[in-house]
Amino acid sequence: MKNEDTEKPRVADHLANERTFLAWIRTSIGVMGFGFVVVKFSLFTREISAALGARQKMPEAGYSHLIGIMLVALGGLIIVFSYFRYLTTQKQLDRGVYYHSDFFAKLTTLSIFIVCIALLVYLLETR
Repeated sequence: MKNEDTEKPRVADHLANERTFLAWIRTSIGVMGFGFVVVKFSLFTREISAALGARQKMPEAGYSHLIGIMLVALGGLIIVFSYFRYLTTQKQLDRGVYYHSDFFAKLTTLSIFIVCIALLVYLLETR
C-alpha cells in the first residue's frame, strides 16, 4: 500500500520543477523579444526621420543590430539550458536526491549584464 504523504511531495516537487522550467521559458521569450525590438528600433527611427522629411541623415544602425542578435541568441541559449536543467532536476527527483546549482542563474545574469553594458555604451555613443 502506498503512503500518500510520501507521494504528494514527490508530485509537488515535479510540478515545481515544471513551473521553474516554464518561468525560464518566459524569461527567454522576453529576452528574445527585447532583442528583436533593439534590432528594429534603429530601422524605425530612420523610417520616421525619412517620413517626417528630416534634412539631417540619421546615423546607421551601429551596434544595435549586433546587440539585438546577441539578445535573441541569448534567449535561445536560455531555452536550451533550461531544458537540460529541467531534465537533470527531474532525474534527481526520481532518484530521491536534489543538488542545488545556481550556475545557470549566474550565467544568465552575467550574460544579460554584459549585453546591458553593451547597450549602455551604444546609447552613450549615439546621443
